[in-house]
Amino acid sequence: MKELVVPIFENAFERARAAGDLTSEEMPAVVIETPPNEAFGDFSCNIAMTLARAERKAPLMIAEQIVKHFEAPEGLVKDVRIEKPGFINLYLDGDYLCAKLKDILSAPDDFGRNESGAGKSVYLEFVSANPTGPLHIGHGRGAALGDVLGRVLEASGFRVHREYYINDAGNQIETLAKSACARYLQDVKGETVSFPEDGYQGEYIREIVKSAEFRECVGALRDEEAFLAQAGGIAKELILEDIEKSLIEFRVRFDEWFSESSLFSENGNKVEEAVAALEANEKLYEKDGAKWLASSAYGDEKDRVVVRDDGRPTYLASDIAYHNLKYERGFDHYINIWGADHHGYLPRVRAAMEMLGHDTEKLDVLFVQFVSLRRGGEAVQMSTRSGEFEELSAVVDEVGVDAARFFFLMRSADTALEFDLDLAKEQSSENPVYYVQYAHARVCSLFRQAGEEDKLLDGLNEPMPGVLVLAEEHQLMKNLLEWPDVVRTAAERFEPHHVTFGLIALAKQFHAYYNRNRILGQDEKLTHARLCLAKCVQVVLKNGLDLLGVSAPEEM
Repeated sequence: MKELVVPIFENAFERARAAGDLTSEEMPAVVIETPPNEAFGDFSCNIAMTLARAERKAPLMIAEQIVKHFEAPEGLVKDVRIEKPGFINLYLDGDYLCAKLKDILSAPDDFGRNESGAGKSVYLEFVSANPTGPLHIGHGRGAALGDVLGRVLEASGFRVHREYYINDAGNQIETLAKSACARYLQDVKGETVSFPEDGYQGEYIREIVKSAEFRECVGALRDEEAFLAQAGGIAKELILEDIEKSLIEFRVRFDEWFSESSLFSENGNKVEEAVAALEANEKLYEKDGAKWLASSAYGDEKDRVVVRDDGRPTYLASDIAYHNLKYERGFDHYINIWGADHHGYLPRVRAAMEMLGHDTEKLDVLFVQFVSLRRGGEAVQMSTRSGEFEELSAVVDEVGVDAARFFFLMRSADTALEFDLDLAKEQSSENPVYYVQYAHARVCSLFRQAGEEDKLLDGLNEPMPGVLVLAEEHQLMKNLLEWPDVVRTAAERFEPHHVTFGLIALAKQFHAYYNRNRILGQDEKLTHARLCLAKCVQVVLKNGLDLLGVSAPEEM
């Protein structure tokens, strides 16, 4: 709906300026808001206040000049009012809203989709957990965020490439190998050996070394170096299989699983190539035998080592090579989803990309804040170092995929999330996912009842203006028609939680309306109109739940 309102203000400004009523050379951005109080209309604009300094007039006077030149699409605006200190409030015509419901009913599966990203491509990398242990709930939040972001981007016309970056090179894989070897010798061979001080202590390591796959791969080896290499390799593969299985069960898919170790291929070492390119651009310098990236000159807090004094590349060197490869693939935008503890990596990666001649405006990183769990009213204690953490698969088994995905998206990514396991399992209006799904099931039940009467469901794609006159029906229609704005906002801001918020608000509005007003058993016109409205609610709820990767049950 807002795309219909914005041009009204833009054109009014231009006409006021052409008439000499306004003198500003540039028009400020037109921001349309929904007033917190319905008494102040359907939409509100503060353009008069943003023009006050340039015009050197009181906002109320500017608002009057703008409103004088208003020309709205026929039937859209019922009234325009100016409120102190200079807000211009629009009151939409209910019959216009009712007629617009046909946009929903004529193509229900496509309603909410838009073309704001048409022709543009996005390279989306998310989860990318080290293959050294199962996915925990923090990874789950990142997985839900990335998957739903990909869905809303595609719904907005973007072409999306989803990628999981496998960190399978470096010290963490060596540590995994040592941990697996120690547990194998202890638990399978019964030998007394010490466990690595920095080893992975989780129970999953014991399960790996007792598996038939692991024992078959390492059982006949006697050479210590070969034993270590084989143990690390098979442990990594088994963990990756578990990660992929967990993500599939969580309804998350990837177009590509990119291995960090492939950057070091003998046929083309991409890390060496990236380092050489930086050297050629004179962006590296040597100090204490190491090679340093001069990143402090590009906004980083200090320079960074990319090649150690013993010739081994750092993690940063791999990150540079990986992102350089991304840019070479020619996408319009690159989005990474990282944990909050990686916040410091962004300036150095951006600095390196700028040094290599890439447009850093194309690179965005969303930082996912931590997740805490509550069960029985108390916090669940977790520690990844000791191996005591809640695995994503365990949470999904406990509350279900629908609840887990929905709850992970109930806050913006940059806000810490408290996940109440008991609430997620509760079948009541207190549980947001249940509340939204029940609204959809309620409409389905309504249509099952209506289907028992002949012709009652005929012609529901033709709304009847002049019948839905209640204030709450007006608000329902307006909010339903704003759904494409919700999807577009979620895509443009990279904030999928707008979808969750929108669904909760719609479900609350519909439940209240349903409880106060009879839909069936009214006169023919009123029943037909309210069934059309309910059908629109059903469409938006289903499409929104589909975007979240959450089911839309017909019975509950």
